[in-house]
Amino acid sequence: MSRKYFEEEVIQQTLDYNYAQHSDADKFNIAYGIDKNFLFGCGVSIASVLLANPEKALAFHVFTDFFDSEDQQRFEALAKQYATQIVVYLIDCERLKSLPSTKNWTYATYFRFIIADYFSDKTDRVLYLDADIACKGSILELIDLNFAENEIAAVVAEGELEWWTKRSVSLATPGLVSGYFNAGFILINIPLWTAENISKKA
Repeated sequence: MSRKYFEEEVIQQTLDYNYAQHSDADKFNIAYGIDKNFLFGCGVSIASVLLANPEKALAFHVFTDFFDSEDQQRFEALAKQYATQIVVYLIDCERLKSLPSTKNWTYATYFRFIIADYFSDKTDRVLYLDADIACKGSILELIDLNFAENEIAAVVAEGELEWWTKRSVSLATPGLVSGYFNAGFILINIPLWTAENISKKA
């Protein structure tokens, strides 16, 4: 029985800009899920990771629903300049547009689940980053992190119980009393995510 919520048919096209000098087995995978408004920021984020980690074998995966010829030229030039691999996945978003969204959280929010499902039989871990994140140091600790018992490693938002209680009341969401994590920076334990069926439960 498949544990994928989003089967691979949501990926309509794949563009692989591979100028890497390392093997697939050595690479650490970093993924982004964005709409067209964040393509430029995604390129900046990728460049920041590469500049801060020049000796690391990295591969970048960009899941988006828009990617024109100008974007293709820019991302290929970026991959070539830094001798890295950038794979772009064009997503059919019709199914996603029927899911709940807000002005601040569009259907692109759900790309995280497509990413986790896509990698379910390809690798053990993927670092998901929002496109507005800039890297200022080594990611070696993330590459080597042992988190076998957890589905994800994430940044937990700070806050006192009283603050979280007020947020949960104002948003009519009792589960917020215990806080939440920053969904823009998630190191995903792919085997455990898949085994726990997280995409479907979410």
